Parts: sequence; C-alpha cells; structure tokens
Amino acid sequence: MDPFRALLAEYWPHIVFTVSTVAGTAAAIHAAMTKQDVRAAIGWVGVALLSPFFGALFYLVAGVNRIRRTQVAQERDATMLRYATVREAADVDVMPISGPQFASLKVLGDHVSQFPLLGGNKVEPLAGGDETYPAMIAAIRTARVTIAMQSYIFDNDRIGRELAQALIDAAKRGVQVRVLIDAVGAKYSRPPIMGVLTRGGVRVARFMTNPLGVWRMPYANLRSHRKILVVDNSIGFTGGMNVREAFVASLVGDRVNRDTHFRFEGPMVTQLLSVFAHDWDFTTREALSNDTWFPHGTHPASGATPVRCVASGPDRYIGSTHQMLLGALAVAQHHVRIQSPYFLPDLALVGALATAARRGVIVDIVIPGINNLKLVDYAMSAQLDQVMRTGCRVWRAGGAFDHSKLMTVDDAWSYTGSSNLDPRSLRLNFELDTEIYDPAVATWINQRIDGLIATGRRETLATLADQSFAKRLRNKIIWLASPYL
Repeated sequence: MDPFRALLAEYWPHIVFTVSTVAGTAAAIHAAMTKQDVRAAIGWVGVALLSPFFGALFYLVAGVNRIRRTQVAQERDATMLRYATVREAADVDVMPISGPQFASLKVLGDHVSQFPLLGGNKVEPLAGGDETYPAMIAAIRTARVTIAMQSYIFDNDRIGRELAQALIDAAKRGVQVRVLIDAVGAKYSRPPIMGVLTRGGVRVARFMTNPLGVWRMPYANLRSHRKILVVDNSIGFTGGMNVREAFVASLVGDRVNRDTHFRFEGPMVTQLLSVFAHDWDFTTREALSNDTWFPHGTHPASGATPVRCVASGPDRYIGSTHQMLLGALAVAQHHVRIQSPYFLPDLALVGALATAARRGVIVDIVIPGINNLKLVDYAMSAQLDQVMRTGCRVWRAGGAFDHSKLMTVDDAWSYTGSSNLDPRSLRLNFELDTEIYDPAVATWINQRIDGLIATGRRETLATLADQSFAKRLRNKIIWLASPYL
C-alpha cells in the first residue's frame, strides 16, 4: 500500500471530521453574514452546525441566494433599470378615482416599484382558463411584429399545444416571438413543450436552469413565477395563471381548477414588456430594447384606469410586494378582501392584518377548501389562529382548487398578479403584480370573492380546535418548515 492510501486508511475519520467541521462552520458564517431575516439566519446556522457536512451541502443547494450576491446580479439590476425607464409618465392623482386615503399608498408605490403609475389603461378581468386562454390565443393571432410570453408552467397538454401552435403560426408569418419558461416549471410535463416550440421556429429559453439536473423540485428557490404575454407592445396579459388544461372546464369538466387573469391595453403594457425584456436579457443576453420591441412615440391611452407593475424577487427589488401589502393594510378604512391559495404571512403581515382588524376594518381572507399542495395546506392550518384571534375572518372556498391571488381595499384599489402570501413568493421567487386604482375592477374582484364566501365555510378557532391532536401536531411540525415550503 502506498503512503497516501495508508495515510487515508489510518486518518480518514479525522479527515472527514475536519472537512465537515470546516464546511459547516463556513456555511454557518455565510448564513449569519448574509441573511437579513433573523429567523432564516438562526435556522441555517443551526442546520450547518448540527449536521456540518450534509447541512453545509443543503445550504449550498437551497440556502445561498445566487442572484443578489454575484456580478450577474449587478448586471440584472442594470438591465431592469434600463428597461424600466423606457417610458416617462406624468403624475397621476388617484384621490378622485379611489379616495383620499390612497394618496399615500400611491407615494409608497412610487418609491417601492421601479415603474411609475400610468393612467389611460383599459383593464379586463378574466375568470379561469375558459376566458383567459381564448383571449390570449386571439391576441396572438392578431400579432404583426412581436410577441413576448413568460410563464412558470407551460404544459405540453391540449391547451398548451393549442397555444404553442398559435405562437408557431405567428413566427411563420414573420412575427418575432420570444418565450421564456422557468427551468423547474418546464419539467411539470413530459416531454416539455419547449421541443414543440423550438421545432416550430419559436425562440424559447429556460429561466435559471435547474442546478440539480432532472429533478422537478416544486419547492425550489429562485424561480421565475411571473406570467406575461405582450402582443405588439399594445395588448398585455398578466395574473396568476400558468398554461395548463386543468383550468379549462370544456377539457376537464367538474375537476376544473379556478384562477384569475387580466387583459390590459394602454401605457402600462410597456411595463409588462419591460419586465419580460429584462428577464430575457438576463437569461439569453439578447437585448430587446430596439425600436422593433419598443417603438418610439407616446403609447395611446385605451381607457381611464391608473395601473402600475410591481416586480419583486430576490434581487434589488426584494420585499417590493411585501411593502405594498403593508402599505395597503395601513391605509384601509372599511374592508379588505384577500384571496390566496398559499396563505403563510410572516409576522409583519400578521401584525398589519391584526392592526387593520382592530381598527375596525373588516378583513376577509379566502383560502382553498381543497389545496393542490398538502404540506402548504397543513402549515396554513397551523397558522390561521394568529389572524383569527385579532378579528380577521377566514373562509375555506368550496369546490375545486382555486389558484387566484387577489386583494382589494375599500372597494377601490386592487392588487393582483402572481404573488402568493407566503415566504417563497415574498422573498424567494421572481414575481409580477399590478396595483389597479379602479372601483369597477375592485367591484368585480369583490363579487368574485364574496361569491366564494357565500358558498364556502368559515374557519374559526373552534373548528381548528376540533381537529384531532395528531393532526394539529402534524400541522405545527410542518409549519416549522414554512419558510422553505
């Protein structure tokens, strides 16, 4: 036996101990120095020190934010700022539209979002896939110059192939088409839709290629959860819907899942395209800032609604949606309605909800009666008492799973988009939401949420207590891992 092998044979326990200790200590130091949330810092330090080797490996995979800490992050921020300043806008007075209490919320948005609030927009709410996908396909078929589409999930199923064919047909008639799909979301169907699009002549890319190869990892961090479609920089779609036939009643019948999306016309469409162009540039290094994608001239007004995009993610804009939600709860005077499929607010949001309720504001929170993510649902159940004890009302929607993410304040202001009220959306994913100052849109959302309340069941402290001890213990144990769900 050569000396090196003899050394390993005799001292391998010491070597393993030393390497694991160094790795665990390094991971613990990195977590303590870089994490801004003290709970996350304590958790990761504990994992790294209590299980030095495997804890350090887990931290390397799931705990390191590779966006904010690299030179790539600086380039990403620079591209966002470049695209965000494509349009200048005059100041919009929201008080005559929504009420005086929203003037301060508009100022908050001016500081939190990289985009200005733009008037002159037309907003059309779309209920479910039966309204959304036909509207998207119709818009794609009218495209003459450009199409930009981004989605977390774009399934290779019947509706996915129909939408893909519309994109392919547009590319064949000379339209410049770009499609961006999240690398994890692309693996939700086999084979992925990317091959269909590529063979049809559509330029398609994957956002943040999965570092662990073939794993789907539904709980992976740093995903692009944004949903965007922009046609000729004049018609835009965004909201909560992925591309899946499960949302189309004509295809799946009574098993149909529900969701909400929005169609926009007007100046804010350029903001949607700016977010896409930024993400496409970051992913492919192809800049879309030329006159083909962003033609010169004032974008014509198509309506009267002030709208602004709020992009958030684990980069310069981390916490943007979190701050907007806190601001909205602070200015609420009468009624707050919230619908979220994954409701796991942090302590700051729980406190803001409690303060609003204790001020006399009616706070209604609607969550699914049937959830597609069981672990998240268990964690939600363990935390609901925190908002109930302060006067918030929680409702379980009846029927099939509802994926909508909606919020209204005082029947005049709405917040819609891709963000869930959970740690993943508020800190770990790239999300896109819109704030809309329009009583008509808020009324549409209110009617939708009120309908779910009318046909749902109220969750109370008594109903939570009626659960068996085993279920309550299970829920609390899973709730401990809620920052990582």
